[in-house]
Amino acid sequence: MNEFELIESLTRELPGNATVVTGAGDDCAVLDLGLPDRWVLFKTDAVVEGVHYGPGTPPEKIGRKALARCLSDVAAMGGEPSSAVVTLALPRDYSPVLVAGVMAGLNRLAREHGMAVVGGETTTNPERMLISVALLGTVEKSRCVRRSGAQPGDALFVTGELGGSGAGKHLDFEPRLAEARWLTEHFAIHAMLDLSDGLAGDLRHLLRASNVGAELLSDAIPISRAAYEQAKHGVAASGANGAGVAPSAGAALAQSGRTPLTAALTDGEDFELLFTVASKDAVPLLDAWKGRFAPLRLSCVGRITAKPGLTIRDHAGFRPLELHGYTHFA
Repeated sequence: MNEFELIESLTRELPGNATVVTGAGDDCAVLDLGLPDRWVLFKTDAVVEGVHYGPGTPPEKIGRKALARCLSDVAAMGGEPSSAVVTLALPRDYSPVLVAGVMAGLNRLAREHGMAVVGGETTTNPERMLISVALLGTVEKSRCVRRSGAQPGDALFVTGELGGSGAGKHLDFEPRLAEARWLTEHFAIHAMLDLSDGLAGDLRHLLRASNVGAELLSDAIPISRAAYEQAKHGVAASGANGAGVAPSAGAALAQSGRTPLTAALTDGEDFELLFTVASKDAVPLLDAWKGRFAPLRLSCVGRITAKPGLTIRDHAGFRPLELHGYTHFA
């Protein structure tokens, strides 16, 4: 089983109760805990040494990434973070200085977003470090955005630039909390998620949840400079595998036809927002965005279709998109 087949098998018979508004299958669980106008968001995520970051990574950046991944998911629901608990799983020969640096980076990001870190757990883990964060947030009931609301004819938007995250962005990305809050305040956002496993993979989650299809425009996809540089030098981006791959493997990928567009579609760990709005809102949104968030890019990369499936248009016309994003266990 790959990651998503495993998740599907594990979530078929999860118990629920009356508090569950949205369970497994979205960026966060959504819970009704009796707040008059808000739902509670609940999210957990982990970073693993050798998978999400490589040897020599500054510990402050490891800790920052561990929390930022959860913050990006809260942003994708239109919410605001509140508090978190942290589990540190450490090898027996761990470095106290390194662990202190990890927590310093995590705590600094928490303070930037006005949230609390309220405890957690420590345990041993043979061979490598693992940091798991469980985060609570809230969102107004009228502004909660899920993956399941995309409608045929919607314009499909993505913030920022995609691809080449292994050059540094996967450690230094900014969770798009402010941008998502602004979007849900000023526009009717139909569906949204954050791009953690690559546009080609994550878009399929949104399409499946909404029971729709999509057409991407290859020329409209915002490709990062890092993706162009890696393609030029024959280096495969690490993407969701933060440990990266050997230069020889990167050269092989380049020789087999890896392009900057491929990187933008598949690298993962961009942590940008992918969302849909009614086509009538597309131009007003772009104009308002430029006045509020420039120079951060916002790109209309395609449209939602009633017919299921994912296609891409390039110089040769429309064709099925065969590429997928990063998948654990694949």
